[in-house]
Amino acid sequence: MDLQLNDNQPLTMHIDLNSCFAMIEQQANPLIRYKPVVVAAYDTPKGAVLASSYEAKHLGIKLMLNVREARLLCPEVIVMTPDPDKYFDAYQRFKKVLLNYTNEVTPKSIDEFIVDFKGSRAVQTGLSLSKVSYQIKQDIKESLGEYVTVNVGISTNRFLAKLASGLNKPDGLDIITAKNLREIYEQLELEDLPGINTRYRARLNMAGICTPLQFLDAPVWKLKKEVFHGIVGFYWFMRLRGYEIDSVKFGRKSFGQQYALGNKTTDLEELSRLLMKLCEKTGRRLRSNNYTAWGIHLSLSFENQMYWTKGEKTSSAIYSTQDIYLQSQKLLYQAVISAKVTNIAVTVFNLRPTDPKQLGLFDNTNLDTRSLAEAADTINDHYGEFTLVPARMANMKDVILKRVAFGNVSEL
Repeated sequence: MDLQLNDNQPLTMHIDLNSCFAMIEQQANPLIRYKPVVVAAYDTPKGAVLASSYEAKHLGIKLMLNVREARLLCPEVIVMTPDPDKYFDAYQRFKKVLLNYTNEVTPKSIDEFIVDFKGSRAVQTGLSLSKVSYQIKQDIKESLGEYVTVNVGISTNRFLAKLASGLNKPDGLDIITAKNLREIYEQLELEDLPGINTRYRARLNMAGICTPLQFLDAPVWKLKKEVFHGIVGFYWFMRLRGYEIDSVKFGRKSFGQQYALGNKTTDLEELSRLLMKLCEKTGRRLRSNNYTAWGIHLSLSFENQMYWTKGEKTSSAIYSTQDIYLQSQKLLYQAVISAKVTNIAVTVFNLRPTDPKQLGLFDNTNLDTRSLAEAADTINDHYGEFTLVPARMANMKDVILKRVAFGNVSEL
């Protein structure tokens, strides 16, 4: 199969906020601008760094170092803990700017979007997409603040647009077309390509493919049979040439919450209380998206670097917080706790839409947990999260704080 590079007009944009959490904090507080700043899960020595400003990055302070390591690299580093409401507000402002140009805006995470300009009035007026991009950059500064910068990549598909957005950080704008594609690939390593990790690189190397240009020039049969052993090889063949194969939307598979314990413990009673709050947060998301679940999964990580995990399908639908809690607590009491628990996570899976709602045997009785859950959700929607909670969650207001999802943000 001999397929030419896609030489269509590049109308797909990938745009992301630079050092999102850290830059938003610097925008909010002028006193910490141009200084090394990190946002960490906790400000304790073992708190993981979630984001670092460019000043901190230049000192070697990268994602997932801990606070102690960051301070060893730079004793003056400013450590902050997450302020999710601030980041959610920035996300909404960011998205609103993009929606002024086209309705085809797809969030990829809290700090990045894919924007499809096919049919957009912004480019139909005769403006080039690069000029539109500079206007978007200016609009973002006006909406989010003058210190905030974004990177923009433009191409004929999502893969190349994302690649372009990472070429010149921060505050870059790059366009990849059929004319400069080979030149761009020539400057990069395999792991510079979005989606190519160490494992994929090893596969490619085993087949004699060691550079992006060799990857591009590899025949489709080689990618399908020798490297990826299936249809994924064909997808890469198309993706590398600028053809869109990543815009398919897949259905939701699960909902879950996890929590890294600030105070590590082996106390089952304390773990049960934490589990209840995770179940409430999971249940709220499950119900707001109109699903029931027919499976539950619980995992625990321990201080000795070991972990325990178990999942099982259920014989009846899981819907209310009580349903999720009872099922997950059964798993908790089966757990082999080998050391203090450092992380706990609960997930519901095997999702089914709740509509059309079937009449239940216990509807309108004191066993009607579904109606009770929906009534509690209505109260919490109106008066604020965790206004009405199960008794086991009493006095847990500041435990399991709101966190920012890096992946799916459709619920924001």
